[in-house]
Amino acid sequence: MALGHDHTNQAADNAQQAFLQQLKQTFGSLPNKIPIFLFVQRGKEDVFVDACRQVIRAFRSLTDKITLKEYYLDHEMADKWRVDSSPTLVIDPDHYNIRWIGAPMGEEGRSFLEAMLLIGAGKSDLSDQSQQVLQRLQEPRKVKVFVSPTCPYCPQQVVNGLKAAIEKPDLVSLEIIDIQCRPDLAEQYNAQSVPQAYANDVLIGQGAQQEEVFMSSLLKLEAQTIFIPESTDKVVETDVVIVGGGPAGLTAGIYTVRSGLRTAVVEKEALGGQVALTPIVENYPGFAQVGGKTLVDIMVSHALQYVQIFQGEEVLDIKRGQPMEVTTTRRKFLTKTILLATGATHRHLGVPGEQQFSGRGVSYCATCDGPLFKGRKVIMVGGGNSAVTEALYLKHMGVSVSIVHRRDKLRAQDVLTNQLQINDIPVIWNTEIKAIEGKERVQKVILLNNKTGQTSETPVDGVFIAVGYQPSVALAEKLGIELNEDGYIRHDAFHRTNIPGIYSAGDVEGGYKQIVTATGQGAAAAMTIFEDLINPYWKHDELAGVLTGA
Repeated sequence: MALGHDHTNQAADNAQQAFLQQLKQTFGSLPNKIPIFLFVQRGKEDVFVDACRQVIRAFRSLTDKITLKEYYLDHEMADKWRVDSSPTLVIDPDHYNIRWIGAPMGEEGRSFLEAMLLIGAGKSDLSDQSQQVLQRLQEPRKVKVFVSPTCPYCPQQVVNGLKAAIEKPDLVSLEIIDIQCRPDLAEQYNAQSVPQAYANDVLIGQGAQQEEVFMSSLLKLEAQTIFIPESTDKVVETDVVIVGGGPAGLTAGIYTVRSGLRTAVVEKEALGGQVALTPIVENYPGFAQVGGKTLVDIMVSHALQYVQIFQGEEVLDIKRGQPMEVTTTRRKFLTKTILLATGATHRHLGVPGEQQFSGRGVSYCATCDGPLFKGRKVIMVGGGNSAVTEALYLKHMGVSVSIVHRRDKLRAQDVLTNQLQINDIPVIWNTEIKAIEGKERVQKVILLNNKTGQTSETPVDGVFIAVGYQPSVALAEKLGIELNEDGYIRHDAFHRTNIPGIYSAGDVEGGYKQIVTATGQGAAAAMTIFEDLINPYWKHDELAGVLTGA
């Protein structure tokens, strides 16, 4: 037993020696010096100060590329670099703005090693995609990454920050903050769970992030959960171009690619459409309750396994032909077919408080949000079929609802208006919302009687708005696609428009405007496109016309 133990120790020693020898060779090949400045409080020695010295001493035994100078916090150099915390490591300040507050102990030893290698090489080692993201950075970013010596996930986030600071030294500064050394800063930033990353005091990452996701979060100053690779191609040849990255477009992309069709999804704004702005979704199968943004991230992550997504590109023009040409703000697509999944947006009242309380008492979907208001008092704004239907839906759900309508007669069908009386839903006539007010949530509305000019306050828990939808049909109109009497794209049962090779799906078609119906329409349209590309129906129509002399 003892002999086996000795062999184990010898093997471990040999492996360690080999590793140290490899490190020496790596450091020896680095082209740059690595100057480090340690700042400490005069007369105050603690475990963190001692750990800093030990770590740097250990690294200096491997290479002469690392130099160390130590100063007290009252030294002019501390004032020059605005250092006020002990211990603080300032690393190569002539080239970068990187500092370590605390000591690179425990798991953070890996981060410190990576810092030494990156700075010694003078290269960020970022992926091409990450570099493309940072090239769009135009304004300074002050990054803080909170870490702990016992956190195995922290080094990944620290390295993300290091790479950004090395790639863009003129715009990105980095502070690595040990929460055990500076619990006051951790409390100030509510960084009790690490790693947490902030940029310009905005939380951009909680937990370790993929490198490209971190860079995207840094650029947008908003925590991202997925990264969409960018393409530099100026011309893309494909079988299908899907315009719109909502549930219909994303689902269609999955289905077309799985059918063997080259596909591109083009979205000018945020992916997910209105779903991404919905606080809670409670009626999507498989999820009893899920945040709208979370559901969108799941959909996008799934779609990215199949289809290339071009986000932030607006379609400027579409030319019909064989192939069709789709011109965006960044490139041109040559495609056999086009699916318009451009969606529709809720019409807004445009009154004070509407945007402020969206998702906090203001809602545009009774089906989505109605259950949250059971037993509470709300008003429904509108006078058409949608407003009355949603008011009845809320009533049957146990919500106390009244309708506010700016005219003296509803536009809804008689069969629906009769149901209002049967269900004892009052209508406040000739009345408009002038403001929506509250603190954290909606608490009251200011109403104006447009006949008398009198205003009044009404306490409510919610405001549901159903004053219509605005379908996004600018491209459809430009192409000469027929619209129905409500302004939505006219289509057949297979989602074909009047123009061969151009299809529609989702809210731009009208209908129920639910996530689940949009995904279903996207899947159905995708299967139609696949079948039509194999056996184009328009060729049969052309042949029939020739044979009949039409």
